[in-house]
Amino acid sequence: MQASYNNYGYYNYNTPKTTPKSAPKNIMNVIDSCWRGKSSWANNRQALANCAKGYGKDALGGKYGRIYTVTNPSDDPVNPKPGTLRYGVIQTKPLWIVFAKDMVIKLKNELIVNSYKTIDGRGANVEIAYGPCITVQGVSHVIIHGISIHDCKPGKPGMVRSSLTHVGNRGGCDGDAISIFASSHVWIDHCFLSRSSDGLIDVIHASTAVTISNNFFSQHDKVMLLGHSDKFTADKTMKVTIAFNRFGPGLIERMPRVRFGYAHVANNRYDQWKMYAVGGSANPTIFSEGNYFVAPTNSGAKEVTKREAVNKGWKNWKWRSSKDVFQNGAYFVQSGWGTCYPYYTPSQSFPVAQGSMVPALTSNAGPLPCVVGKPC
Repeated sequence: MQASYNNYGYYNYNTPKTTPKSAPKNIMNVIDSCWRGKSSWANNRQALANCAKGYGKDALGGKYGRIYTVTNPSDDPVNPKPGTLRYGVIQTKPLWIVFAKDMVIKLKNELIVNSYKTIDGRGANVEIAYGPCITVQGVSHVIIHGISIHDCKPGKPGMVRSSLTHVGNRGGCDGDAISIFASSHVWIDHCFLSRSSDGLIDVIHASTAVTISNNFFSQHDKVMLLGHSDKFTADKTMKVTIAFNRFGPGLIERMPRVRFGYAHVANNRYDQWKMYAVGGSANPTIFSEGNYFVAPTNSGAKEVTKREAVNKGWKNWKWRSSKDVFQNGAYFVQSGWGTCYPYYTPSQSFPVAQGSMVPALTSNAGPLPCVVGKPC
């Protein structure tokens, strides 16, 4: 199978160089092209850690650790059994966590993930659902790939183990699918997220160096929150890349909603919204680049953006749109002056395509049906 880079920096199989309007459906974005075409992906799972782009590029996960296989979908928040997901994520040493079979994991309390962990669902249909879900708090170097996280519920106050040596009394979680709290170097890729009690992904309390890519979001109100509150100025350090995601049916708002920090929102597909797509408060910087926005048909919510500010102070906020495509009357209200460029390092940087290519680039968002011995 012959592969090559085209003029837009993306990987094609057996296709000539193309214009955006004639881009084939099987075109891969730059993250996927790093690994999906290799039939040997299961023999070197840790190579996935080399494929992130954007601010979460350096997330190692369990790249330098051993493979740990989840064989048991049960859960014990205090004394987890070997073979369970919780037993893997609390280990001190790096681990690359995989799954022996399809499973639905109903957690009894929030899953507190330790540093240097990868949760890799490739090759199995893995769901975390119907209970509390994932907390990434005060740690670094976490990769979550290829799992479905849905119908998450609030956690009750109680004892939860966060490491081999520490069990703490938790006050209960809000019911986020993934909560990233005071953490760095996090990459969330090719997951399905839907229908949770609070947010689908929260990045708060000065978390930074985060990439959220290739995910499929659907059927939810408050999708993605970046920044804890309008008074928590420590979130000025926050830098998040949101790329190649599909914001699917049934979403209302916060795709994302940003406070203080910086968000590079690039090559995402928006299949309508009920209130707004991209919003914020407290003077964040948002660079919308090469996205594909489809406004709702039977609603007056044609504006992509929403700002919460007093006395039009938002006019100085740096919110820019470049290479975006707007369908069905969608429009983006820009503001501020000066550059919004993300200033990535060379390894973090990636080519952002014209918005017209986004339907192809996001066509495989969400968990992939990977089969051992075949390309994904």
